[in-house]
Amino acid sequence: MNRRIFLSSAVFAVAQSRDITKEVFLRSPGKGTAVMGIAHYTQKAGGAMTSVEQHWSRSDTIDIAYTRHSNDYGATWSASQKVITGEKRTTGMWRKHLRPGWIDQRTGRYINLWVEGVLPSDDPLEGMRQWNIFYSVNGGKSQQIIHKGAEYNAGHALPEVYRGKNSVMLGDSTCTPVSAPDGSILLPTSVAPLGHDGKLYNPAGAYTFHDAAILHGRWKGDRLEWETGDRIRADPERATRGMDEPTLARMANGKWICILRGSNDKKPNLPSYRWISYSNDGGWNWSKPAPWTYNDGEPFFSPSACSQLIPHSNGRVYWAGNITPVNPRGNRPRYPFVIGEVDQDTGLLIRSSIRVVDDKQAEDDPILSLSNFYARQDRKTGGIAIHMTRLFTLESGWLGDAYLYRIPI
Repeated sequence: MNRRIFLSSAVFAVAQSRDITKEVFLRSPGKGTAVMGIAHYTQKAGGAMTSVEQHWSRSDTIDIAYTRHSNDYGATWSASQKVITGEKRTTGMWRKHLRPGWIDQRTGRYINLWVEGVLPSDDPLEGMRQWNIFYSVNGGKSQQIIHKGAEYNAGHALPEVYRGKNSVMLGDSTCTPVSAPDGSILLPTSVAPLGHDGKLYNPAGAYTFHDAAILHGRWKGDRLEWETGDRIRADPERATRGMDEPTLARMANGKWICILRGSNDKKPNLPSYRWISYSNDGGWNWSKPAPWTYNDGEPFFSPSACSQLIPHSNGRVYWAGNITPVNPRGNRPRYPFVIGEVDQDTGLLIRSSIRVVDDKQAEDDPILSLSNFYARQDRKTGGIAIHMTRLFTLESGWLGDAYLYRIPI
């Protein structure tokens, strides 16, 4: 493999792996609009898939979405069907953010997930007071995720979450469910916490602030009953936007790890890290988050962006996300984009396993983001498939085609 490995956090010298391929998955519909495109499986085995296409022309807003279907592992696709993601209502603009579908391998049930809410003036930041999570099973009726117990309802979905005051959401397509050995489903979510004054807690005055909350779903017939464990909370003096966009995996020794997005927004002199928290009791209680490091103990820089843990049928766990040679400033730079393997004993990232999936090219504008993505195991090849847009959020308008990267394992 053609690559050189990191010598230290300050020296980043990894050549792009030549065995990784890239192809256009969906083209942008035109200037001013970027396209995000992913595909996920819809059955326990075989090649049945759904593709989700979403058009973006501003941050955190889906203009319109389309779905299409394949029965041959994505070799051919049906005609696209429109999905409405925005609608004017008397109380504001209803917005919907689709997330990848997921198969419960134990029961074979297919779960669709999404986030929705009504934004009074259609400002994406109003979602911090409005978002809630919804799902359907096998294409059935829409159900909101609501904590079990008589005191919980659509307006008070989880402990300390009240519509109109704060919110719970799936931070990005990478916040995927994971099956637990006891048959339950763990779902990593982001909660906008409230302060003692009952208002959104944001001690650093950053763009947003979140806690991570791991929800536990257990089947009762054809529906899920939900509970939540203790939140994973940041020290705002070290991570100014809290702990966001969690991703989960269970290690071979039974311990769970949660990898989290941090930020140094408003305090750029802080080191910007990825963060890790551990659970020894099935994901109910979590350790205080700490900077995630290589398996030799050295931390690395990572911007404020999503990442994903990818459990593989070979028993290994992989991680995909951004690692930068210098300390980022908030969200940027969001390149290079890498993949590596997690050490099953420690939960740390194996330094020697890092491969670069994509990076800024000489002709690219520095505004490039390689961050909005979704990863899955490719059933046909056994490798990992990553759907990611090469996104340019230019002042003259958004640009970006959706690509499919294939990583041999």
